[in-house]
Amino acid sequence: MIRNPAVAGQFYYYDPKLLIEQIEGCIDKDAKKLRASGVLSPHAGYMYSGKVAGSVFSCIEMTDSFVILGPNHTGLGSRFAICRDGLWRMPLGDVRIDSNLANEIFKNSKFLDDDILAHESEHSIEVQIPFLQYFGKDFQIVPITIMHYPPDENFLRICEDIGNAIAKAIKNLREEVTIIASSDLTHYEPQNEAKRKDRAALDAILELNPEKLFGVVRELRISMCGFAPVAIMLFACRELGAKNTRLVKYMTSGDTTKDYREVVGYGGVLIF
Repeated sequence: MIRNPAVAGQFYYYDPKLLIEQIEGCIDKDAKKLRASGVLSPHAGYMYSGKVAGSVFSCIEMTDSFVILGPNHTGLGSRFAICRDGLWRMPLGDVRIDSNLANEIFKNSKFLDDDILAHESEHSIEVQIPFLQYFGKDFQIVPITIMHYPPDENFLRICEDIGNAIAKAIKNLREEVTIIASSDLTHYEPQNEAKRKDRAALDAILELNPEKLFGVVRELRISMCGFAPVAIMLFACRELGAKNTRLVKYMTSGDTTKDYREVVGYGGVLIF
């Protein structure tokens, strides 16, 4: 399977030279790098959330593979969709799927389906890849999309299953892997309200507590599109022994547009 870029020229520049310049305007070249088990990174257009994503990726050491979890915004394909082979064609070059890791994750989960359709038009995973390509070329990915469901106990247990499947696969194969959860935070609320809700969600993430994250998303009605991918990442990192977290950067779309009436929140977190 060859997957062509869906949002190049919209969310980020298609032209490689312009894209490199765009990325360099988002990253922190002086950031100290660490070996991260997982990260939270946003997925809006680079003009809005690129500085948060760039700050996150500036801080991490490159690994052999990246499991990238993102919400399914399109509604196409399977509810819990993994791609197990092929490559993603990107403006900065092709990126192969780590079939060994993908097959091991697929084998360990009761809920994942091998499904291409869910990934063809979805942007949440795609926009992470140019940042990874800027910092390193010799890596592979495992893309997994999750459709949006109410944050109830049943959905939490599904996220736990997938998270544990990822952790087990990484342990079994003994690969160097980073897990990326792609998510924006509150959508289209006034700046002060968005920051209040986002603080509650980020606190749960910084506590490595997916159960608490589900609870605050439900109780505060937080319109966080990727709370399930983040919960899966937290379950996996916790199982892999992660103990520490760091909030790298938080912004809203209002910081770019200067319109604070309806903003979208973006957070960048390291787990190590």
